[in-house]
Amino acid sequence: MKNETYRHELKYQISMADYFAMRQRLRLVMKSDGHTREDGKYTIRSIYFDNSDDKVLREKINGVQKREKFRIRYYNDDLSFLVLEKKIKWNSLCRKIDARFTEKECRALLKGDMSWMMAHPSGLVRELYCKMGSQQLKPRVLVSYIREPYAYTAGNVRVTFDSHIRSTLFHRSFLEERMPDIDVADKPENIILEIKFDAFLPDVIQDLLQTENIRQQAYSKYGASRRFG
Repeated sequence: MKNETYRHELKYQISMADYFAMRQRLRLVMKSDGHTREDGKYTIRSIYFDNSDDKVLREKINGVQKREKFRIRYYNDDLSFLVLEKKIKWNSLCRKIDARFTEKECRALLKGDMSWMMAHPSGLVRELYCKMGSQQLKPRVLVSYIREPYAYTAGNVRVTFDSHIRSTLFHRSFLEERMPDIDVADKPENIILEIKFDAFLPDVIQDLLQTENIRQQAYSKYGASRRFG
């Protein structure tokens, strides 16, 4: 299980022109993620948990300073690598705890079979089991998007550009080969810029990004996906 310290997380909604300009500059000093496809990108799909009272969504909307959310995540539609994540948000700081589990376990969970979770070797899986009982959490929606990531060693910096953000909305079946979804971005051409780093953001990265003229936003892909239901 990966258990990181809190990291800074900044988000911006940028135009396609800003994206092309930033990407060109970043490529001079930052490296692409080794897990990307040949085009330097990958597809991320996340199944988010919430309850019938929309606890997770309401905490986000109401600006609760410290909150958490659970999600199941996989990449490039590869179901051999499934990760359960708990993301803890504290103002502009975030922390992730994750655990691997099998496709068989995941499909059982999505069908409502929780019997295997209580004895699971991962504490995170057992925690989700408890909160599915106490908070009535359940799989709520699947959010998909294309990510283009870049990394810089000093400061453990990660810069990502996310696009084509889509949601399954009321569709309640997951891990299907084809799922009906819709675009949920404010403007289809907009890109979400995310900047994550540990204690500091190196000056060279700040200079290359030049974010002074764009507005930092408390953007949530899960929140955007739930605007319609």
